[in-house]
Amino acid sequence: MDATDTQHPVPTATSMRRALRRARDGVALDQGEAAVLLQARGADLRELCATAARVRDAGLEAAGRPGTITYSKSVFIPLTKLCRDKCHYCTFVTVPGRLRKAGHGMYLSPDEVLAIARQGAALGCKEALFTLGDRPEDRWPEAREWLDAHGYDDTLAYVRAMSIRVLEETGLLPHLNPGVVSWTEFQRLKPVAASMGMMLETTATRLWSEPGGPHFGSPDKEPAVRLRVLEDAGRSAVPFTTGVLIGIGETYEERADALFAIRRVSRQYHGIQEVIIQNFRAKPDTAMRARPDAELEELAAVIAVTRLVLGPSARIQAPPNLVDSEYELIISAGIDDWGGVSPVTPDHVNPERPWPQIEELAERTAGQGFRLRERLAVHPEYVVHGEPWLDPRILPHIAALADPATGLARDVHPVGLPWQEPEDLPAASGRTDLHRTVDTEGRTGDRRADFEDVYGDWDSLREQVAGTAAPERLTGDVRAALAAAADDPVKLTDDQALALFHADGPALDALCRIADDVRRDTVGDTVTYCVTRNINFTNVCYTGCRFCAFAQRRTDADAYTLSLEQVADRAAQAWDVGATEVCMQGGIHPDLPGTAYFDIARAVKARVPGLHVHAFSPMEVVNGATRTGLSIRDWLQQAKEAGLDTIPGTAAEILDDEVRWVLTKGKLPAATWVEVVTAAHELGIRSSSTMMYGHVDTPAHWLGHLRLLAQIQQRTGGFTEFVTLPFIHTNAPVYLAGIARPGPTMRDNRAVVAMARLLLHTHIPNIQTSWVKLGAEGAAEMLRSGANDLGGTLMEETISRMAGSAYGSYKSVRDLEAIAEAAGRPHRQRTTTYGEVPAERRAAALASDGHLPELLPVLE
Repeated sequence: MDATDTQHPVPTATSMRRALRRARDGVALDQGEAAVLLQARGADLRELCATAARVRDAGLEAAGRPGTITYSKSVFIPLTKLCRDKCHYCTFVTVPGRLRKAGHGMYLSPDEVLAIARQGAALGCKEALFTLGDRPEDRWPEAREWLDAHGYDDTLAYVRAMSIRVLEETGLLPHLNPGVVSWTEFQRLKPVAASMGMMLETTATRLWSEPGGPHFGSPDKEPAVRLRVLEDAGRSAVPFTTGVLIGIGETYEERADALFAIRRVSRQYHGIQEVIIQNFRAKPDTAMRARPDAELEELAAVIAVTRLVLGPSARIQAPPNLVDSEYELIISAGIDDWGGVSPVTPDHVNPERPWPQIEELAERTAGQGFRLRERLAVHPEYVVHGEPWLDPRILPHIAALADPATGLARDVHPVGLPWQEPEDLPAASGRTDLHRTVDTEGRTGDRRADFEDVYGDWDSLREQVAGTAAPERLTGDVRAALAAAADDPVKLTDDQALALFHADGPALDALCRIADDVRRDTVGDTVTYCVTRNINFTNVCYTGCRFCAFAQRRTDADAYTLSLEQVADRAAQAWDVGATEVCMQGGIHPDLPGTAYFDIARAVKARVPGLHVHAFSPMEVVNGATRTGLSIRDWLQQAKEAGLDTIPGTAAEILDDEVRWVLTKGKLPAATWVEVVTAAHELGIRSSSTMMYGHVDTPAHWLGHLRLLAQIQQRTGGFTEFVTLPFIHTNAPVYLAGIARPGPTMRDNRAVVAMARLLLHTHIPNIQTSWVKLGAEGAAEMLRSGANDLGGTLMEETISRMAGSAYGSYKSVRDLEAIAEAAGRPHRQRTTTYGEVPAERRAAALASDGHLPELLPVLE
């Protein structure tokens, strides 16, 4: 039922009075009350608007710009009017035949893009709003042919290239509206855009799924898909504009639901920079041409309710060309922004509605007691905040146009500035003794000063994990499951596996004996280990992983970055004491060029050609690929040519996004992790596989994770081992916030190792335990529970130490062999891929055993 239909149940006077009173008293509204207030009209609407205006005014006062309504002086660049969707109200989108008939290309040419941008720059515009249809190449062969002919892999590659051209040649700041994009695609586009956006429009799935609905036949208009885009934007720290389109057939309840969905994402990630309330306007030559326009009183009610639901700090916009002359009504409802207004280009989505002149808009705004101020495409709060919201590669372009004190636009004309990837690693800086100590100078407690800001909203995370943080014991038939495991672990059902994950007491002992027997039959009794050195080349990172205490901001006491020479020096030192491998990983440093990983691998190989380079987690692979503009596969191929031998299968955590998005704000999704390791294996780059457990996960997540790894191994055969990584809780933000458990118990550790052995049987033969997380006694116990590998000597371990591990950073060869002997087992040094170690390397390791290489200071 439509929100404007007369047969819609009218709220009672009592329910309206109650909702208005609660809003006036500052009580948080629920969805039912919001739906009631959306129907306010007449005197009720005036009272609602007065309350919303007070909330808006308080927010502007708190932001330091009381009585100010903002706008962005912009040009609209309709990069392509082709689209794979079929929205029933849209006149922006067309078909290839009409474009040819009008003498247009399938896309604007670079010259056409720059002509629009230059015209805008000459008139003082500062925003280039790229509008386009969703993935037209998926529907139209003509679009695919155009992209191929011009050398672009896809539409988004062309968007990225044109954004760079606009930045370099005009200085306008791109605001990108490319439609539905993935997490990985956000990483590609963020370095070239000040901000991005996509209208949520509605959360009413029926308007997409039912024939005759306005979004039927449009794959990118599924509400769940669009909400995922909003979440991925927040995870990627992209300042993002979204909004609702009212009057397309949604009910008041569905309208309220959309507003609360936006609020949820905004609270969780803090990345919604603006919410647009747009009223439907019927257009000729569309399937919805006979539908009545959304009335302006209805628009005002939605604006006011949005203000109350989202609160004083939200930025709320109504397009001024769609409000007729009702400026007083719309301002009184609680807006604080007019959005992009162009003195050059029409509103290509609503071409029949011309923009008001900026002078007229200022006059109309002043008539309601507000002054009009120009902002940039990215809203002032994000300009002032800076990283991680603003990528370093576009920061100079923003700084050239922004008032550093307010974040608003300065009265200047934009000028083109170079856009380029950094050519070198950031300058070496900081401390390198973090494997031993953690600096406490200047700290006032166990939490960093920006604890409440960096990681998203803790309260929403608590709600998300409520009831799931502590795994419940199952009462399944453990005896039957043990019998099945002993007979043939490959045939274990999911129910049987879950029962065994919960085993305790004698049942757990029996499970570990079965796993140990399977281990003996599979790889024998010999315990293996590797002489390796960890090199964490930087810990500067803004990804926002909530389990990580390793990541630091540039100015933190413990922040550091190594130079290429210092990395190579560490590798050479490792070789001198018998290492066969260096394991290299680092934070996602915002200044790190995408080619830096190639340079690191080359530097090590140039200094020590025989040393195996085991480096770069899937997160780092994606970071390198998106920064260089290469595909993941092409980036891995170039890394291999630079000297990369294998990659660590870290950044996996739990391969279930339900858990991942609690553990991390901005790390790669599970599907992207799978994509990276699969591509690596197909290129002959083998990897380890890992699982970090004991935080907000359950045995069901462990089971799903191990099943997925087995499936990947069946396809690729590329995993060398599976590494169990118990969660170290001590300094982890997600634990300090009271959300995660304090790591796994010894029972959990034994069950996970044993079940990994059984569930990965015939797929991944080597199961590794972590002495750095469990200590020598704990590692020995895991060797009795199905594990056969102890990992490496490490020499310089930083990540677990900063998380709070108390088991040191180095184990000598003799130390590792003693752990194996404590478990009653023989031992053997191995290579990264479990081969035999050359006699020269073995002799060097034994000759230097127990003597750490000198650690080089970062600052000479």
